[in-house]
Amino acid sequence: MFQYLLALIATGIVGYTVNSSIKVIGQGDEALVERLGKYRRTLKPGLQFILPLVDKIAYVDTIRERVLDVPPQSVITNDNLTLQVDALVYWRIIEMERAYYEIEDVENAIKEIVLTSLRSQIGRLPLQQILSTKDEIDKALLKKLYEATSNWGVKVIRVEIQNIIFPENLRAAMESERVALSQKQAVLWKVQAEAESIKLLSETLKLPPDSPEFIQFLIAQRYMDTNQKLSESPNSKVVFMHPKSLSEGVGELIGENYDGSGIELKKID
Repeated sequence: MFQYLLALIATGIVGYTVNSSIKVIGQGDEALVERLGKYRRTLKPGLQFILPLVDKIAYVDTIRERVLDVPPQSVITNDNLTLQVDALVYWRIIEMERAYYEIEDVENAIKEIVLTSLRSQIGRLPLQQILSTKDEIDKALLKKLYEATSNWGVKVIRVEIQNIIFPENLRAAMESERVALSQKQAVLWKVQAEAESIKLLSETLKLPPDSPEFIQFLIAQRYMDTNQKLSESPNSKVVFMHPKSLSEGVGELIGENYDGSGIELKKID
């Protein structure tokens, strides 16, 4: 009976020893081993062995790239405007030992540096410059994080400002300005297109664009186009002008006398 009990105890001890000494570290992870409360070594992915009773796994974490989402924060620009800005930080652990022992909470520490740097960078710039130098702000944040985290065993890969949220009144003013600029650009494009069209027509007719004949042709063309558009409406009434009246009107417009055929008439005293 005693022999069976002894064998059972021995089996239990062996099982506990084997279970405590064999560790499997997943791909992309690393683990820190402490011996009697002091850092001993770092376990890499795969099957690993530690000494039971004296060694223990103190910390396990991934060394893969991860994303820290910094929620929207209030920042004040150089021209005293309050904005809401959020950011994404891409980072990874490159030295597990330093990331665990050098800093209490490395992810929270990175977040605090981002917040401080955002307020500092944006606080030095007016609104218009912030919108046009977003990439430069990202680079400045990355440089600041690199300097601050160089002793923590982590690598900040990149920083991206995601959204810049404006106050409602400022957003409405910016939208009005955007619409006005868009309309101005549309008018400019239309004028340029008409100028190109007139140039092409002048070259086709072989008439100088400032000649009376060419001006008369343009007015007649516009007159016909207008009548055609009016005729497309079911409720419209089209009024036709006699060609001679049209020519006389053109003549008055350009300061000359014309008959219906477009031939200049000289006044005889």
